[in-house]
Amino acid sequence: MEILLLIGGFILLLILRVPIALSIAIASIGTGMYMGISPAAIIQQMASGLNSFSLLAIPFFILAGEIMNEGGISIRLINLANVLIGKIRGGLAMVNVMASTFFGGISGSALADTSS
Repeated sequence: MEILLLIGGFILLLILRVPIALSIAIASIGTGMYMGISPAAIIQQMASGLNSFSLLAIPFFILAGEIMNEGGISIRLINLANVLIGKIRGGLAMVNVMASTFFGGISGSALADTSS
């Protein structure tokens, strides 16, 4: 019953064009209160779920990308990769991989270099 209330409330809020994050929060809090859980415990559990070191990487990578884009280094790195690769067949894909490697190197993360 609780899962139907959670999913139904979420879908109803989405139909009413409430933003997704707010829909998730409202549906979760509503379901928790229906189950008899105190609102303070629900909010504390939601906040502790966000207190994760790995989740902090996501907004910081987005911020780094925005800073590089506004500074113009993104276009310069893509142009550099384009000059190094040249006009060969499949060059656009190679430029994409090389530019991703450059961005991974700039981030200072060995894992980002490996993934690119």
